[in-house]
Amino acid sequence: MGHDHDEDANDSEVGHDHREHTHDDHHAHDAEGVEIGVLTVSTSRTLDDDPAGDSIAAACEAAGHEIAERRLVADEMDAIEDAVASLLDDGVDVVLTTGGTGLTPDDVTVDAIEPLFDRPIPGFGELFRWLSYEEVGPMAMASRATAGIVDDRLVFCLPGSENAARTGAERLVAPAVGHLLGLVRR
Repeated sequence: MGHDHDEDANDSEVGHDHREHTHDDHHAHDAEGVEIGVLTVSTSRTLDDDPAGDSIAAACEAAGHEIAERRLVADEMDAIEDAVASLLDDGVDVVLTTGGTGLTPDDVTVDAIEPLFDRPIPGFGELFRWLSYEEVGPMAMASRATAGIVDDRLVFCLPGSENAARTGAERLVAPAVGHLLGLVRR
């Protein structure tokens, strides 16, 4: 009876022994030096007055990632789609957008970008709304924050408020993006 029942149950469920793998094995494919493009979607902001974009850039740089480019585009579907495609064509690994994820008629970022996704990453939006709920209560359901894979890159759509952008970048994107990119590129 010298076995830990829970460990044995987990091992048999997946068909192998997790004790063989180390933390280093799990992260062996993590991407390092991730290049990020930040796209602010707004008709009322400029890149000089962009607190949400600034907080995204700061969170990503603090985690050791590089901000390769920052752009601003109006709340227009074609302009948003073109700007994301252009950033990806320029070679960034990840695009983070801020703005246009709400429920108003001019919130079209998600509508413009979702068709580009090869595969969605639903857990990002779910976790983002859960974190937001802790801060703003049931109004968190108004956010359509989302993420997906485009070719072998990642695109994250964050709200335009500085606090929401900071929450998403600091707590979700910056700490996980190297690992997620490594998984996508395996």
